[in-house]
Amino acid sequence: MAKARLTNARRRKLGAGGRIIRLMWQGFALLVLATILYSGWLWVDMRGWRPAEELYPEQGAVIASGTSGTRFETLKALGAQFVYLELASSDAVPDPGLAARMDAARAAGLKVGLAFPFDLCARADPQSARFTRMVPRDDDLLPPALILRIGRIPCTPPVSEAAVESELMTLVNQIEMHAGRPVILKLGPAFEQKYRTAATMERDLWLMRDRAEPDYAGRPWLLWSANGSLMTEASEDPVEWVVVQK
Repeated sequence: MAKARLTNARRRKLGAGGRIIRLMWQGFALLVLATILYSGWLWVDMRGWRPAEELYPEQGAVIASGTSGTRFETLKALGAQFVYLELASSDAVPDPGLAARMDAARAAGLKVGLAFPFDLCARADPQSARFTRMVPRDDDLLPPALILRIGRIPCTPPVSEAAVESELMTLVNQIEMHAGRPVILKLGPAFEQKYRTAATMERDLWLMRDRAEPDYAGRPWLLWSANGSLMTEASEDPVEWVVVQK
């Protein structure tokens, strides 16, 4: 009799434990489902999200190197006041359509700037030579932007942090001499975390973070890439949407 009572108690205990496990799995499944639904909603929402013009009256876009078919008049109608055209990186073929895109953007009434990607594995001299070949001296251009992202890692041969910082400073000086104005540092979070450029170079900052205002540089920014994949009628490809700090 005692054995039967013990067996029944054990069964009840095991049954309760099983119910708890089932409830835990059900809760976990609901959490996963909620995460998937939220991620899907966020992805759809971000395809068309832009910061409010009341908060950021001056807005614009970035057009990636090699992108063709951009309708700059449509960008203007959507509220863009300026556009930055991204140049081909130092290991790529120079963009033959750059001049035509500059003309088309200006004809649409947009201010135009050029953004050049810094290659942390290359010396400054060939990079600045490439920039000066591609970019005309033009007082109507917006200040040039230097894109600072972590690219191919590791460099071959390896490059020390001190060498990267030295070549970057040299490149900044050479580009500014050609452009006749200070560069804007388009500073990615990984690059900033590794090299702490915002603290060592007193230049205007252009930071990147979808939807949420970026704060990883430790000081105020001038430009913010608020949506890196905005879908618009201006292009079949996603557009990087940028706002200016008031």
